[in-house]
Amino acid sequence: MVWGYWLFAGAVAWSLTTPALANTKADTEVSTKESFPTCVERFQKTAESEGLTSAVVQSSIANLKWSERVIELDRRQPEFTTPFADYLNRRVTHQRVEDGRRLLREHRELLARVEREYGVPAPYLVAFWGLETNFGSYFGKMSVLDSLATLACDQRRSQYFTRELMSALRIVDEGAISAERMEGSWAGAMGHVQFMPSVFLRHAVDYDKDGKRDLWNSLPDAMASAANFLDSMGWDQDYRWGREVILPEDFDYLKAGLKQKRPLSEWREMGIRQTSGAALPDETIQAALLVPSGHEGPAFLVYDNFKVIMGWNQSEYYALAVGYLADRVAGAGKLHNPPPEDSPRLNRDQVIALQETLKAKGFEVGEVDGIWGPATRKALSQFQSKKDMVPDGFPNQAVLDALGINTEAP
Repeated sequence: MVWGYWLFAGAVAWSLTTPALANTKADTEVSTKESFPTCVERFQKTAESEGLTSAVVQSSIANLKWSERVIELDRRQPEFTTPFADYLNRRVTHQRVEDGRRLLREHRELLARVEREYGVPAPYLVAFWGLETNFGSYFGKMSVLDSLATLACDQRRSQYFTRELMSALRIVDEGAISAERMEGSWAGAMGHVQFMPSVFLRHAVDYDKDGKRDLWNSLPDAMASAANFLDSMGWDQDYRWGREVILPEDFDYLKAGLKQKRPLSEWREMGIRQTSGAALPDETIQAALLVPSGHEGPAFLVYDNFKVIMGWNQSEYYALAVGYLADRVAGAGKLHNPPPEDSPRLNRDQVIALQETLKAKGFEVGEVDGIWGPATRKALSQFQSKKDMVPDGFPNQAVLDALGINTEAP
């Protein structure tokens, strides 16, 4: 059994399940309620061209409604970046861990069977379930069809959401759920595990054999569908997602980053150790190092399954939360080195100022967009290295001061 898998033995952005929500230059191309009837006519023609001509589909299209609330939510951008400590502590709570452990016991037989068939350990399925809908306690209350139709009428991402709308109509047509009961998030994600309609069509399964794929009311269908999705993306049942590690004091943080994979044996030679203090195994498995809170916070070595988790949601924070919650549900303790809770909370304008300053100094930050991503983090690491700071790519106060970024509240 490969190192790290022991914890699960015998137990059990931009995302493929939810769309990328970043605005584009077409922000000015705002849909209006007045233009919606024309869009409905277009949906009707598209459905007919795709063979969606049943009475239930025609009725569903005829009853589509414009949602101003969806437009409001779509246009809303987070004002501040979220420090890793805030993100993790809000998602991996004591209550969620306890609920996850209880549900793991309660549904052990089902989850063990799904694990045997799909190769995805149960704690991961419980972790996704917990993060997506708080274990099925909230699926979203908005009409999926109305949300998708409203977004499909918006020229910014019309093609994407038109495809999702057609997929949702196919789900109604196959009898998985009625149009009236198809509720979910404002962006169209639905069910226990918040699948977008196109993901539903490709990966949802009728695991309880009742003749329909029901991700709202059938936990067997939902858990097996999640496992099927992860398996299709390449989940390797012989390994875990990654784990927290301890770095040597003289560690070169320029080696951190998801794209800088090395064999575990190489990380071992650098002096990285398990949190118990033991040496890392002398293995050839490829791993990348992440330090989401900088050198004062936790460090993680992550494997290929981590990238599979990011196939569900392309946020490193999300994938770390899934892995950590899965570990806790399976019985592990808290982090050896929890993230500091006093990390700077930058707003979008401050991130833009930081990106512009780094770019002016000759560091490649990618697009100056106010989004804290890998390119900005790498550029900041290079700046820190040049200034003889710890090059961890983390914007602590000393770094922000060196760049002249004002963090005082207006």
